[in-house]
Amino acid sequence: MDLNFITLNHSIYSKNEHGRILCEIRFPEREPGVFNIESTYVAGEFIGTELPGQLVEAALAKIKEQGGRVEAEDPYARMYLSRKR
Repeated sequence: MDLNFITLNHSIYSKNEHGRILCEIRFPEREPGVFNIESTYVAGEFIGTELPGQLVEAALAKIKEQGGRVEAEDPYARMYLSRKR
């Protein structure tokens, strides 16, 4: 799966040519240096694909780039991180 991610400081998303959001992950900075993955969304056609994991990995890379530490409120992100450790 090869979507073009749009990366901001606290979120990453992708949309199609019609502007429809296909996926999004949000990770606001709760306190200095601590980013909380609060939500992960993928459109129905991407459920069961590797896209949710790609979003979490992209968020982890962005958080690391900002010198931050990760917390996860989002159930999918918590599960993904627990499997990765």
